[in-house]
Amino acid sequence: MSGARNQCLAEMNQCQEPGEDQEEVTGMVCQETDLKDGQMKEVTVEDQKVLLVRTHGQYSAVGSQCSHYNAPLAKGALVGNRVRCPFHGACFNVRTGDIEEYPGLDSLPCYKVRVEDGKVYVTINKNSLKLTKRVKEMCSVVPDVKHTILLIGGGPAALVCAETLRQNCYQGRIIMVTKDSLPPFDKTKLSKALNVDSSSIVLRPHEFYQQYGIEVWTQKEVVSVSPADKAVKLNDGTLQHFDQLLISTGCRAKQLNCPGSDLMGVKLLQSYEDAKEIHSSCLGQKAVVVGASFIGMEVASYLSDKAASVAMVGTTRYPYERSLGSEIGKMSMQMLEEHNVKFFMNDGVAEVKGENGKVKAVVLKSGTVLEADVVIAGIGVIPNSDFLAGSELEVDSRKAVVVDKFMRTNIPDIFSAGDVTSFPLTIRGDQPVNIGHWQMSQAHGRVAALNMLKKPTKIESVPFFWTVLLGKSIRYTGYGEGYTEIIFKGKVEERKFLAFYIKDEVVVAAASLMFDPAVARVAELMATGQILTKAQAQADDLSWLQM
Repeated sequence: MSGARNQCLAEMNQCQEPGEDQEEVTGMVCQETDLKDGQMKEVTVEDQKVLLVRTHGQYSAVGSQCSHYNAPLAKGALVGNRVRCPFHGACFNVRTGDIEEYPGLDSLPCYKVRVEDGKVYVTINKNSLKLTKRVKEMCSVVPDVKHTILLIGGGPAALVCAETLRQNCYQGRIIMVTKDSLPPFDKTKLSKALNVDSSSIVLRPHEFYQQYGIEVWTQKEVVSVSPADKAVKLNDGTLQHFDQLLISTGCRAKQLNCPGSDLMGVKLLQSYEDAKEIHSSCLGQKAVVVGASFIGMEVASYLSDKAASVAMVGTTRYPYERSLGSEIGKMSMQMLEEHNVKFFMNDGVAEVKGENGKVKAVVLKSGTVLEADVVIAGIGVIPNSDFLAGSELEVDSRKAVVVDKFMRTNIPDIFSAGDVTSFPLTIRGDQPVNIGHWQMSQAHGRVAALNMLKKPTKIESVPFFWTVLLGKSIRYTGYGEGYTEIIFKGKVEERKFLAFYIKDEVVVAAASLMFDPAVARVAELMATGQILTKAQAQADDLSWLQM
């Protein structure tokens, strides 16, 4: 083991001097004086776009596109030695190209830079000219290592946990158990583009798991956990032993609870199959979406030009009223109304009426009757922790699994990560929270893996998420629960704004539309531990945001 381990530990430095036999191309990209400290720009070497950065008097060069969805990093936020993507908040070290915050899985290619006679040169190995991202060095399984890490759930937390284990020389057995038909896939796309091809949303191809010795068991479910025996029971009756366990089962959508909710045509969006089915069953049909929050609004937006009609039912005055506030809620409502989505707010579903077992209409509490062929419910989620009953694992009042800063549960060798957890949030003084963000789940997975390997690491990520309506993205960072006022820059009604959420004279969250990279900057400042004050948010001068 030690020889393999040492070889594994001698990780390639991605910016190393290439061997003699490798062809290189070098380009003079700028004058040494062109960039000041803390500045970056996109340059080109033989058609390859490169992000050139100057920090602490030194130049470095990495790939120019975020490894998540290829956003231009030059438009992002540079703080210290890391650049944060303006779109979805992924962060990369500008010296090594390594990914340091999610979403996304891969790191950036890293290039050699030299300064000579006041000119800056970037050198790229010809083999990597077309590469925009790189997979970190990983080991694989070694058959005689008798140690098993079991990951329950096949979401972003489990995948990043598995990859982090292999990146850190764990050579034991890794088993991922998921009830989905697909290996880990990009669930954020499901509500935004329901008719996606499965090959375009799987996060890693089949060969990847084989290459790095990660077993993925699809369409299997863990039904109980026995910590004393270090074993789980699967739905096919088999037992699986583990040395360490990760519970990352996510959440499931809440069902409608009213007469008729079991009729054919009442749908929830959870799996890839659900998304395909909602898409096909709504084409040219009357759709009613129940729940005016992120999933419901994204689905209504997607269906607005595909269904014969779309009606949205919400319990508040405006969509997102609790999370983003009434001004942004009103604006999003108007955006969708312009695309023929009809809103029935301050209301709820009393009954779903059917004919021959199939949906025909939705009766609202106000008495309004909406014709319907398909009803999609997006009314909240429930943590998938029922299978832990009797295991003595601690869950909170909402049924979320309670973990500490190291993603450890109350039972040794059992960790938990992602949407199923309640964890201490650094930017809120370690208040326990349950946050269903893609980025946070990935961060949890990494932290859990490092702590499984006895490399003490705390979860200190700043929440970051985005929602897309009719092709426009609202970005959000921080944790706004309990905010008492919102300070706006720009104009919400003009659909170009930055919103600061204030609690106790401090900025606790920010949201924006067409105001990049403001939210990425706020996230980076929060990540470095800075307290952003109400006075800063009120000031006309936003130079502290470098906007």
